[in-house]
Amino acid sequence: MSIRRKINALRQLLAVFRYSGRAIGLVWTTNRTLTISIAALTLIAGLLPAAVAYIGKLIVDAVVQARNVGTFNSGISNSLYHPLIYVGLEAIAIALLAASQRGLTVCQSLLRVLLAQRVNVLILEKALTLELAQFEDSEFYDKMSNARREASTRPLSLVNRTFGLVQSALSLLTYGALLVSFSLWAVFILVLAAIPAFIAETKFAGQAFRLFRWRAPETRQQRYLETLVAREDFAKEVKLYKLGEMLLGRYHNIFHQIYGEDKNLTLRRGLWGYLLSLLSTGALYLAYGWIVIETVANRISLGEMTMYLTVFRQGQRTFSEALTSIGGMYEDNLYLSNLYEFLEEKVPQSRGEATKGIYPGDGIRFENVSFSYPGSSKPALKNISFHLQPGEKLAIVGENGSGKTTLIKLLTRLYNPESGRILLDGLDLQEWDVEVLRQRISVIFQNFVRYQFTVGENIGVGEVENLEDSSRWEVAAEMGMARPFIKNLPQGFRTQLGRWFKGGQELSGGQWQKIALSRAFMRSKAEILVLDEPTSAMDPQAEFEIFNHFRTSTKSQMVFLISHRFSTVRMADKILVIEFGEIIEEGTHEELLQLQGLYAKLFHLQAAGYR
Repeated sequence: MSIRRKINALRQLLAVFRYSGRAIGLVWTTNRTLTISIAALTLIAGLLPAAVAYIGKLIVDAVVQARNVGTFNSGISNSLYHPLIYVGLEAIAIALLAASQRGLTVCQSLLRVLLAQRVNVLILEKALTLELAQFEDSEFYDKMSNARREASTRPLSLVNRTFGLVQSALSLLTYGALLVSFSLWAVFILVLAAIPAFIAETKFAGQAFRLFRWRAPETRQQRYLETLVAREDFAKEVKLYKLGEMLLGRYHNIFHQIYGEDKNLTLRRGLWGYLLSLLSTGALYLAYGWIVIETVANRISLGEMTMYLTVFRQGQRTFSEALTSIGGMYEDNLYLSNLYEFLEEKVPQSRGEATKGIYPGDGIRFENVSFSYPGSSKPALKNISFHLQPGEKLAIVGENGSGKTTLIKLLTRLYNPESGRILLDGLDLQEWDVEVLRQRISVIFQNFVRYQFTVGENIGVGEVENLEDSSRWEVAAEMGMARPFIKNLPQGFRTQLGRWFKGGQELSGGQWQKIALSRAFMRSKAEILVLDEPTSAMDPQAEFEIFNHFRTSTKSQMVFLISHRFSTVRMADKILVIEFGEIIEEGTHEELLQLQGLYAKLFHLQAAGYR
């Protein structure tokens, strides 16, 4: 390897440690009192071991001296006074050392809980700023998964190792000061014997981290399989289609793949760790023999022999722990790179600041709007143009995958057009303040969320500012035609929904859709109402009643309606027929029937099913 490559490798190694300062800062801002306590206790725990070793030397020398003076005749001889004093001092030192170690454990446990909460909040706060495109990007999702795994433990682990390294350094300085009086070569033997094991640990830590990153898709798939087997909303199909064995088989296959990789790494790590530890053992007993020879030759006292053996044994262990801490810090930094790469992920910032349009009352205009999903060469929408005025109801018809829901995502600025413009009151949506814009839109998606909350909260999330406003719940439920069945629930609007929590009630598909409709009506000031298959789980009679009621309760609102049922669609003022992302037909129900195009074909096919 050339010198330049060696320098680059060293730079890469040192660059990994750039997160250490940030981790310490994170821990400091999480709880300063606990951080200071850990630092103080670390200092005490680092200085006391050498003091204990030195007091042990004093005890042995005092005992030897007392024996040389002779036995005492009556009571306690003066020669026994000093050994007992030293024994008492060592007992106090050991008690303080135990207290400092116990205090470290307590402080670290408390800080671990607080820090886990802090890091998880940081990740969740970052997730709230992400665009929908990032959630739908599998590679980015892997990055988020990697950030969440172990991110709550690694910052504290890094800080603990850093403090542990400081503690070891203090102990080593005091050990070195004691050991150098015996021989400087003993210090060199102590240091050199621990280095090979450190290099091996650092190497294997890097390999373990690379496995961790590469396996993110497999780990997510394994968790997904667990969800399919264990969640109640999947249990029906798993049982009816007898999917259990197949799902468990896939789960086992992924596990054995992951386990095989881990096993190989663990065996190699263990073997090399053992072989290299023999160097440390050999160095220890080489020094042991040397110290014994010096004692027999009467060049050091028995107490000094005891002290040097203790210092060398503990010093070797402490130095190994210090190098292990450095290797662990390297590993922690690798994992923290996942966290900070995620937290530093660039999110496109909305430049819009407008709170009102140029031409109030102009409504919504799509002007030659085209859009393709990231990574797809096929456009989801192509040259879409139409105008919807306040009070008008627009129905969008098309087969699955034609681009209907994509159009809604653009309208709500979950995505931005690649070309063309979408205008609200004469102003491009990109110029609007996104929060103000979304306050003017109320949406019910086809795959709406069934929150495991109470009935009232399920409706109230439609306008979170009024989440607990029970009077608003009732008005919204009346408009969504959910109030009749809500009255029959055990606790009305306070009834817990879903099966995740005790006392929860499950609703039918149609009832859930009425809850979702009520949620959309919760935002009473919304000027734009978007309904994506809002009645797909309801029977035709319930659907007819809802839309008759719906037309009278949304006279001043612009409505976008996506539905496969033409009994609903025909109530709209204007209908768009979309195929392969393009508008192929446009008009009222009667006009489209006269065209004898795709709309007429689909309408007659559906009508035939009711004859």
